[in-house]
Amino acid sequence: MHVQLISGSPTHVLCDMLIVGLFEGIMSLEGASEAADEALNGQISSLVRDMPDCGQFGKTTILHTFSGLGCKRLLILGLGKKEDLTVDKLRHLSAVAIRAAQQVRAKIVASMVYGADAGGQPVDKAAQALVEGAILGNYHFLYYKTDKKEFSAVEELLIVEQDEGRSVLIKDAVDRGQIIAEAVNLARDLVNHPACYMTPTKMVWHATEIARNGGLELIVLDREQMREQNMHALLAVAQGSYEPPKMIVLKYTGDPHSKDVLGFIGKGITFDSGGISLKPSEGMQEMKDDMAGGAAVLGAMAAIARLKPKVNIIGVVPCTENMPSGKALKPGDVISSLEGKTIEIVSTDAEGRLILADAVAYARKLGATHLIDIATLTGACVVALGSNASGVISNNREWCRQVIDAAEEAGEKLWELPNFVEYQEQIKSHIADLKNSGGRQAGAITAGLFIGHFVGQCPWVHIDIAGTASIDKERGYNVKGGTGVGVRTLVQVALKQAGQN
Repeated sequence: MHVQLISGSPTHVLCDMLIVGLFEGIMSLEGASEAADEALNGQISSLVRDMPDCGQFGKTTILHTFSGLGCKRLLILGLGKKEDLTVDKLRHLSAVAIRAAQQVRAKIVASMVYGADAGGQPVDKAAQALVEGAILGNYHFLYYKTDKKEFSAVEELLIVEQDEGRSVLIKDAVDRGQIIAEAVNLARDLVNHPACYMTPTKMVWHATEIARNGGLELIVLDREQMREQNMHALLAVAQGSYEPPKMIVLKYTGDPHSKDVLGFIGKGITFDSGGISLKPSEGMQEMKDDMAGGAAVLGAMAAIARLKPKVNIIGVVPCTENMPSGKALKPGDVISSLEGKTIEIVSTDAEGRLILADAVAYARKLGATHLIDIATLTGACVVALGSNASGVISNNREWCRQVIDAAEEAGEKLWELPNFVEYQEQIKSHIADLKNSGGRQAGAITAGLFIGHFVGQCPWVHIDIAGTASIDKERGYNVKGGTGVGVRTLVQVALKQAGQN
């Protein structure tokens, strides 16, 4: 979708559909809705009187203008109660409006920054959310569909602003919203591809494209180079698959004079069968999304390369399949790691923490000073938090608070889990330094704490996106499939560290 900020009167813009926002319970029209009402001889006023619920949150009503306006159709979008409006609700509403436009096959859609200043939301934040919601709501994954005409996407979004002062305020926000939403959709694409396509080698291809387009430094380690680096935990997971493992590193240097380096580490298991500890067959097809953490890191790095914040970032994505075979890792095995710690394998289906152990240690080796790892790590996190929030474990309260605040600003929900020292007992091994599973109790916590043994003294946050990486039906600005969760949080962390909001 092409997004353009234009100046002028919304009622004069030539387009297939013009979106006008209407708050619940407010009977008097103002601004663009008032101007449109006059041009349509009071049709909107009549609608508000006859349908007092048309301002309810997410309700859409389409009016044909019959050449009374520059648009062919007018979409009345219910914004809900004025005092309840938030930036993320604006993002949601924008997706609702775009989907309504899709239903009538509108190609060019115009919109004001509706809801700005309501609920204390500044116009630039509202504009960014509007653009993000439109692009996210316009998304469909059609790569493998032979008949792509069954879906009609909106091709152009015109953000209309009459006030020149406000135009200056929202220009950067519109651009930022487009960049971030496109990065989320990139991550969605990576997650939605089947594992027969999205192999570790294909992940490298996509990382190469991101590096080439964004001017990032790219490092890719193959199996032999991993062995030279003593990445025995990652290699142990990979040994059951015929697909060669890859360690992807993307470097962005936005502040060469600073010694601070953010390390974004994303789990890249391109298919997780469970290995010898084989998963049940029911639902196993969804295990193609076990690289959603890696997709989030790649998407975030793509956005960061375009936004150019004054900060240094290393993105690390360890990629492999987890498969059973005669060469596969076995329960009871003891392996080593880049950090030198030994690990007893209790379950080969607890593989994500193994590859992340080597990855966070490698990020530290490359100079990262503040770490965030993101992974579809545990089913236990889904049981605890469902599909609306991602779980968080950290070794540093200040760093954790910064990440959670950034996520909230970006419209993603994180919930911190406890890291009481007593939980460490569950991952102690009697024959090795650690064991890779602490059992069913507090499974999301002990899995995260396992990774924490490999971060050294770096401030570190672990984000478990097992419940939020994909959804089974349309919800808000997300469609069925990969959500691209984590991209907006990581980008917002980078922007805040650079002093940009």
